[in-house]
Amino acid sequence: MQIHPHSQFEHSPNRHREEGLRRLLDGLTKTMQRDELVRQTTNQLRESLQVDRVVLYYFYGQWQGQVTFESLSSQEFSILGSTGPDNCFNNEYAALYLAGRVRAIADIELEPIQACHRDFLINMQVRANLVVPILIPRGLWGLLAVHHCQGPRYWSSLDIEMMQTGAKTLATDPNILES
Repeated sequence: MQIHPHSQFEHSPNRHREEGLRRLLDGLTKTMQRDELVRQTTNQLRESLQVDRVVLYYFYGQWQGQVTFESLSSQEFSILGSTGPDNCFNNEYAALYLAGRVRAIADIELEPIQACHRDFLINMQVRANLVVPILIPRGLWGLLAVHHCQGPRYWSSLDIEMMQTGAKTLATDPNILES
């Protein structure tokens, strides 16, 4: 039996295409699974905490990020795609969150915070917020934040614990760890 010298190459383009398609579909499946986990987590937190908005702020660069997910009590509170205040979130803040900082502000009008931070929160209609880090082995992946827009809000230890559990759930998702 004689084998044509080019026969091994005839199937190669198809195999290469199939492998590329399989990688694409695997990536899409992982993204959809991650997105569904984030959606479920943010929705559960918003309903449990009875707040106006829960957002996932993802860092795509050195302390630069944007709101990539949100769960809302009303569409008027949407800030999807918003980026953080320029030069307000810096290495000092990042180091605090890398160390596990939880930031609970009952009333932004009374809290001693930087003017750029206060202006940023006012611009997003935030009156009270609670922020916890999403930490993965590589470092600070993002922030999980709860916004109460309609007035001041005292954050209980149970509220904080729920948020930390939500952040840990997201941080241990293998699809987030790979992104």
